[in-house]
Amino acid sequence: MRSRNPSVYIRAVRLALEEKDVRYELVPIDIFAPGGAPPEHQVRHPFGKIPAFEYAGFSLYEAGAISRFVDEVFPGPSLQPDDARARARMNQIISILDSYAYPTLVWDIYVERVSRPAGGASSDEQRIAAAMPKAKICLSALSELMDGSPWLTGSAISLADLHAAPIFAVFRLAPEGSRLLADHDALVQWWGRVSARQSFCAPRCRRATSRMEPEPSSRAIIRSSHHRRSLFHASDDHAALAR
Repeated sequence: MRSRNPSVYIRAVRLALEEKDVRYELVPIDIFAPGGAPPEHQVRHPFGKIPAFEYAGFSLYEAGAISRFVDEVFPGPSLQPDDARARARMNQIISILDSYAYPTLVWDIYVERVSRPAGGASSDEQRIAAAMPKAKICLSALSELMDGSPWLTGSAISLADLHAAPIFAVFRLAPEGSRLLADHDALVQWWGRVSARQSFCAPRCRRATSRMEPEPSSRAIIRSSHHRRSLFHASDDHAALAR
């Protein structure tokens, strides 16, 4: 998979790979280099974004599509509900995360409050203030959709949880994020569950061939800044986040 860590969308795909127990390769790509993404990456992803994924001669971009592909192609526990209604709820939550939660919780609050000051820039207080009501709606909507379940879409972890976890991993680092999250017991308990999973804490990235496909040409490849630490290592917290 081609990426630039620590994108929350790379982390979501990596969590899916971890949950399915798939060996994968991370290959560095810098989409923020002068002049933009390298020309060869534009071929893989015409919008010059990340992630870009390759497996057994098949190329794919967009994190949601990649995660679903990973779940459906590789053996292991299913990360999508069998029931049509629960699966629709999962897709609804992923859409909410992409359309509303990601820009608000990550860019408007985390980046402004934590990431920009860490890089020597000033926070945009007006942007943060304007984001607060939107953030409250995001958290309330997700909490209500859980409907008392331990996971976002029911009794078992799904791609919705893996899509949400990287967003919340950084959102809670902002003081505003931790305060807002504390108002939603269901989400606080959910965060405790998802952040305690082995997939969250112990990446299997070894630049190794997938155990399901013995040939190197069939490995899952992710372009990324490669490291062997936790998927959510503290040193990543202040880095740029991008799709």
